[in-house]
Amino acid sequence: MKVIENVMPNGIALQRAPALPVPSSVNTAMSPVTVAAAAATRPPQSHAACPSRTAAPQMNGTSQPPQQQPQHTPAKKTPRDFIFGKVIGEGSFSTVYIAKDIHNRKELAIKVCDKRHILREHKEEYIKREKDVLNIVSNSGAPFFVKLFATFQDATRLYFVLTYAKHGELLPHINRVGSFDMACSRFYAAEILVALEHLKRLNIVHRDLKPENILLDENMHILITDFGSSKIMTNENDTNDEDDRSRARKNSFVGTAQYVSPELLTAKTASTSSDLWALGCIIYQMVSGLPPFRSGSEFLIFKQIMNLNYEFPDGFCPIAKDLIEKLLVLEPYQRLGATDEVGYPSIRQHNFFQGIDFETLQNQTPPLIYPYHSSTSDNHDLRSQYRVPDNLEPGLDDRQMTRLLGLELHESPRRQRSLLSDLSPDEVSRRLKEQEATNQFHRFVDGNLILKQGLVDKRKGLFARRRMLLLTTGPHLYYVDPIGMVLKGEIPWSKELSVEGKNFKVFFVHTPNRTYYLEDPEFLANEWCDAINEMRQKYSQTQAT
Repeated sequence: MKVIENVMPNGIALQRAPALPVPSSVNTAMSPVTVAAAAATRPPQSHAACPSRTAAPQMNGTSQPPQQQPQHTPAKKTPRDFIFGKVIGEGSFSTVYIAKDIHNRKELAIKVCDKRHILREHKEEYIKREKDVLNIVSNSGAPFFVKLFATFQDATRLYFVLTYAKHGELLPHINRVGSFDMACSRFYAAEILVALEHLKRLNIVHRDLKPENILLDENMHILITDFGSSKIMTNENDTNDEDDRSRARKNSFVGTAQYVSPELLTAKTASTSSDLWALGCIIYQMVSGLPPFRSGSEFLIFKQIMNLNYEFPDGFCPIAKDLIEKLLVLEPYQRLGATDEVGYPSIRQHNFFQGIDFETLQNQTPPLIYPYHSSTSDNHDLRSQYRVPDNLEPGLDDRQMTRLLGLELHESPRRQRSLLSDLSPDEVSRRLKEQEATNQFHRFVDGNLILKQGLVDKRKGLFARRRMLLLTTGPHLYYVDPIGMVLKGEIPWSKELSVEGKNFKVFFVHTPNRTYYLEDPEFLANEWCDAINEMRQKYSQTQAT
């Protein structure tokens, strides 16, 4: 049977038709991602001792007789060298699995790319670029990056063996607590800055830096990933190559709408200062909870970027604001740090990073990420005593759940009347009929009886929206836009849900994946805490029986 192949750049072989078993010698010659550095095809334990990328072609040029070389060449990895676990990430043409090396039991992430899809979507250059940059970064020894340990292939797939980031993407951590406090924002911004200094030294522009592409390892330090959109510059000032010109002709851009720099939307060129724009956007999001440029469509976001149209919410740290304003500048070379020759000392010296020891960041213990509420009315912070669980994987037993729910909750005066007293079936039926006839919010609660309702300000970071909060049988916690009369969402109820009152106005509702920050304009937060706790107790007893 004849084999029909497409050979991608740098020897990546993609078979278009079923092939006969490929001899091991051919398989080695047509490695899916023939790693330019010797380290990328060695076992993980030898990775730190890799030669430089430019020395890689010498890997077989030893003084030993050719017949002796196979005795000393590490065996090529195959899927049989790993136990594949659950899916931890998915892309348009790839799936990422957590896996365990059967030889040393080390946990790794394996990115599996579908060859046919790569060909169909013309992503050959994307794969080659990601492999090249991963090799350079891995061989550099720089911290704060995902490392490439090995590559291999089978008839239909390419495999990248990468660092496993135990705590996932940065974005869910921001979303879970609403926004970071200044200690967390400062620390993680510093680690991102050091990583960008390494990329600058290596003449690499990431071009798609965003919270989704910043992972957190087992010690909660950052690992930057996803280099498919990156660019290797022949020198630091090389900003207009054929890749940029090709994209300009196609009227396309590289990156993600909320974080893309304006020069990528106009001249379609990139330099290291393009990543400084993304840094400004990420710092804004860590401090406030949302990116600076956001809208209902990419077109409107691009328009905001080109007009530098964004605002700082009330309560935004003025020192962080000053740094962001110096990074979000339309002209790339006017951004703070853009003219620094080595690293970014001008950014390091900004007051935002006061007290940061950049040289020891990777050895420091990162600050804990706690639920946090920045009060804009009296200029003080309200910090939760509750810690968002690091891991609520399936299989966490009831005893552990009970321990997690044994939280120190705000003690508040009890209401005189119970929500659930005298709720016989007849009473529920009577009240539901009355509710349907008289309560305009009945249509949002799926036929459940509303036990408590009231206006609250629902905060995400420094941003607040007025909502009608509805506590119902079920139990459920719905929230509705009272002006547009649109159901905006529901706080997911589970046995892990808990409530924490901070004062007469502010209370937190904790769920496994997020903390909701709520303010009662009538200063009756204690009543909400009591009502939610009563529902928790009632329904936990019902489930127990």
